[in-house]
Amino acid sequence: MITISSVSALILAYLFGSIPTAVWIGKVFYGIDVREYGSGNAGATNTFRVLGKKAGIPVMLIDIAKGFTATHFLPKLIGVSITGGHHALLINYELALGIAAVMGHLFPVFAGFRGGKGIATLFGMVLAVNLPAGLLCVIMFIVVLLITRYVSLSSITGGFTYLVGVAFFYNNDTNNLVVIFGMCICLLILVTHQKNIERLLKGKESKVNLFKRKEA
Repeated sequence: MITISSVSALILAYLFGSIPTAVWIGKVFYGIDVREYGSGNAGATNTFRVLGKKAGIPVMLIDIAKGFTATHFLPKLIGVSITGGHHALLINYELALGIAAVMGHLFPVFAGFRGGKGIATLFGMVLAVNLPAGLLCVIMFIVVLLITRYVSLSSITGGFTYLVGVAFFYNNDTNNLVVIFGMCICLLILVTHQKNIERLLKGKESKVNLFKRKEA
């Protein structure tokens, strides 16, 4: 049911997602708009590539927090809970609010609608929707990142791991909807990472320096 509070929550979720973390951190602390360098995206991956881990890690964590906050806390603003057999309704609102936050990250009103690819915000969203599957997704992301140092490959692997995770962990009547959402995540990741996939196949994708300083 569409109410004033639900519409307000969707708008607020979009505004949460619209916080251009990479742009603001880049401009305030480095005097650089990351969208003018690297892949041209205002996300954690490009921040790692352009500014390094000292900027990339905070951007990634804040972007994850945007998705988690919008998905986990805003349903409480609407007054939806898992009590009284409202679990399916809660999932619907969580998915809607999380998607609104991701759209905000992709098309941020605070940064001329030029955002990132939404992967970190998606991670926050999936953590809120299903914690075990989300943690599995994040663990896989970290493992692949530590092994390969490719943020893009880690994001792609994490997305597909989430689809497997929700299919395994979600054992209730909302399973089909959440699994469909997981499939949509995989499709979104493939679409937004086309250039990254091409560079990975050609061996030209940039790696991040996690433990060493950049060579002079």
